[in-house]
Amino acid sequence: MPSNHAAQLPTKLARSLVVSEAPYPTPSKGQIVIRNAAVAINPIDWLIQSRGDLVFPWLKYSSTLGFDAAGEVVEVGEEVTRFKVGDRVLGLCRGTEKDENDSSQGAFQHYTVLRENWVSHIRAPDMSFVQGATLPLGVAAASAALFDSSYLGLDLPTVPARPSTGKTVLIWGGSSSVGCCAIQLAVAAGYEVFTTASPKNHDLVRRLGASRVWDYNNSAIVDEIAEGLKGKVVAGAVAIGPGSGNKCMCVLEKAPKGANKFVAMATLPMPDSEPTRMGMVSSAASYLTKTATYGARSMMNGIKWNYVSMDGMAGAGLNKQVFVDFLPKALESGSFVPSPEPLVVGHGLEKIQEAFELQKKGVSAQKIVVTL
Repeated sequence: MPSNHAAQLPTKLARSLVVSEAPYPTPSKGQIVIRNAAVAINPIDWLIQSRGDLVFPWLKYSSTLGFDAAGEVVEVGEEVTRFKVGDRVLGLCRGTEKDENDSSQGAFQHYTVLRENWVSHIRAPDMSFVQGATLPLGVAAASAALFDSSYLGLDLPTVPARPSTGKTVLIWGGSSSVGCCAIQLAVAAGYEVFTTASPKNHDLVRRLGASRVWDYNNSAIVDEIAEGLKGKVVAGAVAIGPGSGNKCMCVLEKAPKGANKFVAMATLPMPDSEPTRMGMVSSAASYLTKTATYGARSMMNGIKWNYVSMDGMAGAGLNKQVFVDFLPKALESGSFVPSPEPLVVGHGLEKIQEAFELQKKGVSAQKIVVTL
C-alpha cells in the first residue's frame, strides 16, 4: 500500500498547516482514489484556517482541507464504471461538507478520495493537471449560482452551445475563478453575458464569451449597465467579489419590467481584507451587517437574493449534469477552457501554507496552484 502524506490543519485556528503522514484512503461505493498531481487554492481554504467555527463549525481536527484537485486515478470503488486506473481527471473534493466531514476527501494530500459524480475526465492531450486543478470549485459554484432552482434556475449548458435564449445575465467579477467559469457556462447555456473586470482583463472575459464588459471601478457603472440592459430580457445576476452584492442589487432595481430580479451571492460577506486582530469578531460583524443590508434592500425594492451553496446540487442531479454530462465534452472540444491562468507557487505539500498567504494578498485573473 502506498504511503500518504497530507498538509493538515492540526487544530482549530492553527496558524500553520502541518505536513505529516496520513492514512492511505480506501474508496467506498461510488468513489475513486486519485494520486494528486496539482491542487489549487481558494479563499475559503484560508478562511477556514483563520475563522474556524464561523465557516464550518462541524469540522473535526486534525483536518485536511482543499477543494480543487487534479491527478491520475489509482483505485475505483464498487459500482464505479466511468473510470479506470490511469485515467486523468479533475474533481471537487467534498471533505469539509457537513454530511462528509472526512479528511480522506480533502485535496491537500498525495492521495484523495473523490465522489465520481463530482469528477470530470481530462481527455484533451494538451491540457495539464495544473490547468485542470483550477476548475472544480469554480465550476461547481458557478453552476449552483446559474442553474440551481434555488438561485437563477437557468437552462443547462450543452455541447455544442444551446441556441440563444434571448436572455441576458449579469456576472459581476468576470475575471475571478468563479466568474470565468460562470461566463463560459452561461454562454454554453444560450445566454448573453454582461460582466465586469479591471481593464487589463477585458480581453480575457470577451474571449470567454462576454458580449459587454465594464470596469468595476467606474463610478457610473450601475447606470451604464442598467442602460445596456434596456430592451433586454434579464435572467438575473451573479455577484462575485467584495461589494458586488450591493452593486448587482442596484442594477436590478433599474432593470426593465419582467426582469428576474434575483442576485446569487457567490462571495461570503467577510471583511474586505484579512483582519489583524479579533478576526472572528470582525468577520461575524461583517457578515451580519452586510446580510442585514441585503435584507433591507430586498424588502424595499423587491430584489430576491441568497448566498450560493453547492449543498443542493447532488440532490437535484446538477453535479452529474455538469461534471459528467457537460464538462468532459466541453473540455475535449475546446469550447470550455481552463481560466483564469494558473500561478504555480511551488512543488510539494510544504508550499500550501505559502500559497495561502499569497492568496490572502489577492490575485487578478489568476488561480494559485501547488504541484505535488
